[in-house]
Amino acid sequence: MKRWSFLVLLTLTLACESHKEKEPIAEDGNTVSVIKGTPIGEYVVSVFKDSKNHLWFGTLENGVARYDGTALRYFTTKDGLPSNRVVAIAEDAKGTLWFGTGQGVATYDGRSFSNFSEADGLVSNMVSTLLFDANNLLWIGTWSGVSTFDGTTFKRFPLPKPTVTTPLNPDTQNWITHITADRHNHIWIARDGYGATKYDGKDFSFFLKKNGLHSNHITDILEDRKGTLWFASRVAERDHPDPEKRSGAGGVTTFDGTNYGHFPEIESFNSGDVYELYEAPSGDLWISTVANGVYHYDGKSFIHMPVPIAIMSMVEDAKGTLWLGGSGGLYKRTPDGVISEVTTYGPWN
Repeated sequence: MKRWSFLVLLTLTLACESHKEKEPIAEDGNTVSVIKGTPIGEYVVSVFKDSKNHLWFGTLENGVARYDGTALRYFTTKDGLPSNRVVAIAEDAKGTLWFGTGQGVATYDGRSFSNFSEADGLVSNMVSTLLFDANNLLWIGTWSGVSTFDGTTFKRFPLPKPTVTTPLNPDTQNWITHITADRHNHIWIARDGYGATKYDGKDFSFFLKKNGLHSNHITDILEDRKGTLWFASRVAERDHPDPEKRSGAGGVTTFDGTNYGHFPEIESFNSGDVYELYEAPSGDLWISTVANGVYHYDGKSFIHMPVPIAIMSMVEDAKGTLWLGGSGGLYKRTPDGVISEVTTYGPWN
C-alpha cells in the first residue's frame, strides 16, 4: 500500500533526525539520562492518561502498552486487537478505551476487545486520530477522511475541499492528521494538504496558507485556555522527489480570531516540522519539533528542552511528570527538569 509506504518513510525520516544525538545533554537546567533496556516501542506515537491515571503507550509495531502504577503490560493482536499498529487512544464517558489502529477501531472495557472496521461503516481501516466531543460523539480521522460514531452507527462525514494552489501529495491528501473541539464544541480538522477545517455544526470554514498558516499540511490543532488557536504543520516540500527542493515553511502558527501570529526567533517554528501540541493542566504549552527537541511555553517565553528523539505525543500525569513518545521510544521529564529515557525496565517513578 502506498500509504503504508509513506508512513514508514515518514517515520524513518523522523528516526534519522532523532537518532543523530543520543548522548546525555544539558540545557536550561534540564538533564537527560539514557539507560540500557528494551524500548517500549521503536515508535511510540500515542501517549494517553485514562480516568484511572493509568498511562497508555500506542506503538507502530508492539500494540499498546499500559502502565498502571505497578506493572507494564502489553496488549497485542494476541489479546484481541485487530492490529499492532496503535496510533490513537481515547476514552468515552463510560470509561471504555478506544484505540485507532491500522485495521480499524478497537474498544477495551477492561476485560476484552471489540473491533470495528470498514465492514461496520468506517470510511477506512487506516485510523489516524480519535476525538469524543462534548456530546460524546466519536470523531474518527483516517487516511481517507472522517467517520463519526453516535454509539450505534458509524457514518461517513463528508468534508468539502477548499481551493488550494500548493501541491498535493496524492497518497496523503485525504489524510486526517488530527481532530479537536474548541470551547464552543466546534470541530477542528487538521488535513494534510487542505489546511485546517472548522465545522460549527452547520457550516465549514477553511484556514489555509494563503490566510496566514505556514503550510497547508497541518499536523495538530490546539485551543489554549485563553481561546487562542495553535496550528502545527509540516513542510509541504518534504514530499518533493528532488532532495534539493525539500525545504520550505512549516512549524507553528497562532490565530486569535483575527490575526495570525508566528515566532521568527525560533527556526524550527518557521522552517521545520512540528507534530505535537500539548497543553498541560497548568496551562503551559509543550511543542515538539522533529529536529530540535521540545519547547516549553509558560505564556511569556519559550524554553528549549533537548529531548534526543523526534516527539510525536505527550501527556502529563497526576504527579506533573511529562511523558513523551516518539521516534526512538519513550522519555519522561520530571517536575524538577530531569529527562530520562524510559524502557521496559523503567524508571517509572
